[in-house]
Amino acid sequence: MTVLRRGAEAELHDGQWLGREIILKRRIPKGYRHPALDSKIRAQRTKNEARLMLEARSKGIPVPIIYDIDLSKAEITMERIFGPRIKDLFNTLPEPEAKALAREIGRLAAILHSNDIVHGDLTTSNMLMRDDGKICVIDFSLGEKTDAIEKKGVDLHLLFEAFHSAHYMREHLLEDVIDSYKKNYKDAQAILQRVKEIEKRGRYT
Repeated sequence: MTVLRRGAEAELHDGQWLGREIILKRRIPKGYRHPALDSKIRAQRTKNEARLMLEARSKGIPVPIIYDIDLSKAEITMERIFGPRIKDLFNTLPEPEAKALAREIGRLAAILHSNDIVHGDLTTSNMLMRDDGKICVIDFSLGEKTDAIEKKGVDLHLLFEAFHSAHYMREHLLEDVIDSYKKNYKDAQAILQRVKEIEKRGRYT
């Protein structure tokens, strides 16, 4: 298997599993931790990520199919999605398609939050375009199950920051993200208010 990406916590490998193209996500052992503690932490984080992905999928969020979980090795074997990142695609789309995509991003964020799933790194870098034209949400490694307004606000703040930076040419479409989020999540206003507070904090630190 080839290493596709190395992060601070995990490596992504490509490969095959029962004839399917897969991604193997392996959490890397940390030498500065006691081996028993390290193994426990990596297993817990692997279990948490898999659980969040499975729950998100059950609520209608397109995520990679999980084929296998090995907690002893801190590995998740999952479907490989070959489509481009939304981060790389969004700015190149015709305006009507970009607008529809922005609304879909808002809808998916609303479904996650209405089910108390916080992604943890909700940016267009962690969204892929599948062959069927649907967004696939990836990398729940920083995610958690919580109803905390602050955590959901931080999640949304990260998404908004992506529009201000990577998609500044399409920043006006953030309004479509917000409108769709509000239409699909009854508690959206409280989260959006918290985003404003988080933005203010950032300006004064």
